[in-house]
Amino acid sequence: MAESRKMLAFTPREVVSELDRYIVGQNAAKRAVAIALRNRWRRQRVSEELREEIHPKNIIMIGPTGVGKTEIARRLAKLAQAPFVKVEASKFTEVGYVGRDVESMIRDLVEAAIALVREEETEKVKPRALELAEDRLVELLHGNAPKPSSSPPFGFQPPAPPPPSRLGESEREKLRAQLRTGTLDDQYVELETSDSNPMFLRNFTGHGMEEVGVNLQDLFKNMPGMNRTKRRKVRVPEALLLLQQEEAGKLVDNDRVTRDALVRAESSGIIFIDEIDKIASREGGKGQGPDVSREGVQRDILPIVEGSTVNTKYGQVKTDHMLFIAAGAFHVSKPSDLIPELQGRFPIRVELEPLSGQDLVRILREPKNSLIRQYTALMSTEGVELDFTEDSVAEIARIAQVANERTQNIGARRLHTVLERLLDEVSFSASEMGPKRLSIDAAYVRERLGSIIQDEDLSRYIL
Repeated sequence: MAESRKMLAFTPREVVSELDRYIVGQNAAKRAVAIALRNRWRRQRVSEELREEIHPKNIIMIGPTGVGKTEIARRLAKLAQAPFVKVEASKFTEVGYVGRDVESMIRDLVEAAIALVREEETEKVKPRALELAEDRLVELLHGNAPKPSSSPPFGFQPPAPPPPSRLGESEREKLRAQLRTGTLDDQYVELETSDSNPMFLRNFTGHGMEEVGVNLQDLFKNMPGMNRTKRRKVRVPEALLLLQQEEAGKLVDNDRVTRDALVRAESSGIIFIDEIDKIASREGGKGQGPDVSREGVQRDILPIVEGSTVNTKYGQVKTDHMLFIAAGAFHVSKPSDLIPELQGRFPIRVELEPLSGQDLVRILREPKNSLIRQYTALMSTEGVELDFTEDSVAEIARIAQVANERTQNIGARRLHTVLERLLDEVSFSASEMGPKRLSIDAAYVRERLGSIIQDEDLSRYIL
């Protein structure tokens, strides 16, 4: 039971506590996803006969944009070390029309699982890959050693060069030591690198053509002349990195990666379907115009959520035990406007609250990846130390809230636009300021943003 060994045994309380480090408020949504994650762990510990009958309880998050719906799902997947993809329901089209078909979300999830498992396996073989890469690089450096040369007389045919001398163990260790201390970093070596992805294949496929592109790549990569290599002259550190990646690729068992990834996708994959309200029929307009197409997309999504088998380039994948989290603002439509069968497949519904001014203050300060920490770290790379006072944070949050009320409410995303405008001059001139400490107080915020927020027409464009 490989998957159960990989699944981390976080309790619901621990999941909520971890989500609290990145997301402010929204406790109901955090509790719902925490229980869903714990139920996966519980399912792995019941009898095998019953395990197949226990299906995940899918979730619909209802709330305006910018309140944390996507971030909750993304952080949950990272916490669970689970494959995760975010898709937008409005991008899908009904079968028979040009556009992305709903099965592409499963193919995307499998690709995410492959990447996740390969990264884990690569990390395991990293030390051995580094040793092998060092051995190869030492040989290349030995071959690059300067040799005496002189111009032969005209018409003289030089003899064939002797085979390269074997590198002694002491000389090998000496070069390896120099390699590790960095004394050879300025030297160049010549490497052969793969160039096996023809440009015409990269540009051939578009939306709705994913499987065609996959099959063409598999077909062409085995044709003569397609697995081309080219010689590159690179510095020693880059050469070591390229060789390490190549050796790690040889050490990783691709068949095992594929097997584990398919199991991981089936047992713990999380698909976040955003904007699901955009495919709901408008109240009172069922069966008319575009509502027919919306219902068609819903009916295509239904078997995926219910549990079906999807063909991918890696084999068949069952969707029975994947967790689906849907989200939407539902300003115009309601969850009850979805077709009844699809409603029944999302039994858990949580409503996310609009963000208050105090929530915006907390978002600026509390999360581990808060915007203020991000901007402070960015400016410190130029020697400019930003110091945000408490009153400045409150003023930034107030301006963001006013902008949301007067224009479109985009939640916490408004903080990005406000801070970008506030720090525009600093960001532009930081490289010329030299080492400097800059205090951002409420007066500075009002000076930079006061005139914009007072002019409602201007704030609609600027903020």
